[in-house]
Amino acid sequence: MPESTPVKRTLGVCYYPEHWPEAQWAQDAARMAETGLTWVRIGEFAWSRMEPKPGQTDFGWLDRAIDTLGAHGLKVVLGTPTATPPRWVVEKYPDMLALDKDGRVRGFGSRRHYCFSHRGYRAECARIVGLLAERYGANRFVAAWQTDNEYGCHDTTLSYSPPALAAFRDWLAKKYPSPQLLNQAWGNVFWSMEYESFDEVGLPNLTVTEPNPSHVMDFRRFASDEVVAFNRIQTEIIRKFSAAPIAHNYMGRVTDFDHFAVGKDLDIASWDSYPLGFLSDRIEVTPEHKLHFMRQGDPDNQAFHHDLYRAVGRGRWWIMEQQPGPVNWAPYNPDPLPGMARLWAWEAFAHGAETVSYFRWRQAPFAQEQMHAGLLRPDSVAAPALAEAAQVARELTGMPDAATGKAEVALVFDYASAWAWKTQPQGRDFDYFRLVTSVYRGLRGLGLNIDIIAPDTADLSPWKLVLIPGLATLSGPLAAALAAFGGQALFGPRTNAKTADFAIPVPLPPNLPGLDCTVARVESLPPDAQVPLVGGGAIIHWHEVLEGTADVVLSSASGAPVIMRSGGLSYIGGWLDPVALAQVLRAHCSQLGIPVTEMPYGLRRRDSATHRFLFNYNAAPVHFEGITIAGAGVHWRPL
Repeated sequence: MPESTPVKRTLGVCYYPEHWPEAQWAQDAARMAETGLTWVRIGEFAWSRMEPKPGQTDFGWLDRAIDTLGAHGLKVVLGTPTATPPRWVVEKYPDMLALDKDGRVRGFGSRRHYCFSHRGYRAECARIVGLLAERYGANRFVAAWQTDNEYGCHDTTLSYSPPALAAFRDWLAKKYPSPQLLNQAWGNVFWSMEYESFDEVGLPNLTVTEPNPSHVMDFRRFASDEVVAFNRIQTEIIRKFSAAPIAHNYMGRVTDFDHFAVGKDLDIASWDSYPLGFLSDRIEVTPEHKLHFMRQGDPDNQAFHHDLYRAVGRGRWWIMEQQPGPVNWAPYNPDPLPGMARLWAWEAFAHGAETVSYFRWRQAPFAQEQMHAGLLRPDSVAAPALAEAAQVARELTGMPDAATGKAEVALVFDYASAWAWKTQPQGRDFDYFRLVTSVYRGLRGLGLNIDIIAPDTADLSPWKLVLIPGLATLSGPLAAALAAFGGQALFGPRTNAKTADFAIPVPLPPNLPGLDCTVARVESLPPDAQVPLVGGGAIIHWHEVLEGTADVVLSSASGAPVIMRSGGLSYIGGWLDPVALAQVLRAHCSQLGIPVTEMPYGLRRRDSATHRFLFNYNAAPVHFEGITIAGAGVHWRPL
């Protein structure tokens, strides 16, 4: 995307006044202001205090909390409390609880205990959001809103409940004019799966073997649409009473719903960044890599999500929750190295973040998150990250407002493709997110700025090189944009391999106009298998046999084509390992005049509109281009 408009960078924190004595609020607010914080997010889990009983509201404490924070010069992000419905809501609507794929109830006693499809619960959400918006929409201290909390977290997008089944049947009836057309689209003649009525269609779980993949894909599309509709109810109500911007806090590596679609109803995209938890829990890397970066986080994971949510937010994005110390939920929960709370904040700002908000102000001494660190310990003594947050606040005063820097490379990310290859991976370790982030990692290793773009992007002119790995179905807008594109586009593997109905298309993939290249057959490779390539490197995980008359620009060691090219289009018939990928990316950048810099292990670079930033994810110092960057350190200079 083009460079963003300059914004003022600020810091914030997440705070739960309902957890602490009211006499402590003013002291906390004063200390937040002294630290240099600007924003305080509150309210997103407090429904039981806002409405202890049905229709019996108590907003007095919230009024006083907002006034206390505002009196100390702090701006409030007010969260809607719909991620934690109180017990009385569940008693009123016992069927609002989601069912997992095995038909088990996901019950009360933690959070996110609701099914997006339950119409009664939606009505309760609309009511409480309406009460909040009407009461605080014009409040001078409420300067932003957050809807719900972490849609999809804890695997809560897909529900196999009776309300979900009823809503899914309605969704199908709107999409398909008749059951016969649904049968045709899904290929239900196979295994005698044909339906005479939409009321016969079930949910794609509890089948003897795998369900029809077209059925699964439609269910995933439906579930994503339900998240969009649920969120839209809240944004439409808030906008009736407030002109303040509205955000949602997405999570890392949650692909169960289309964040771009949800983002269209929001003003700001935000995400919750937990680098150490994600490295331990959600990233496929070697044990050696995990050990090396155990206290720092993966050098590319945060940056990928920064760029993804910058795209989802159409340029406006925050970190709503930034890890300040050990978390409580990962398999292992190490303590960040000194300096990392500062590094993570500056890396977000270098990628265009408006605000970085730490989670949380004070570590809770009770309940599920009592082992999750905050900026303060439970006894209110400063935790290590408090001083680092204060340092960032001081450093911000000496930095100009800055927009994101120009990127000459774009990378397409598509949530529906993540669903497609989860539905039909064909190889146990084929994962769309992992494929795309491997390409992103390769680009970062060359010191490049990268823009992540949506799969329906209609104008590619801002970039010289566009990478499109694993895009299951090429959209009409993107196909038209590629036809008009004057740069180079690099596709594959599995690009355009499915129709919109999740069938194999004929002509066979990738079926790109002007590129005579056909995927004749495919194979998935076990972890210890490779296809060696001429010039070094190999294909791993996924290999395609290519046919056609397009130019062969890379071959396997046995002489088979691996990359075929015609004009500005190139197709890769496999998942390249890091060595081969770096060679291919380097060659394309050289042809396009895109300067690259080989980055040392663990050192990453990002250019804003005004400064060049270097981030050292290593524990030891790194010497680079005449500069020494301390371990867990940040260096910047004007461009």
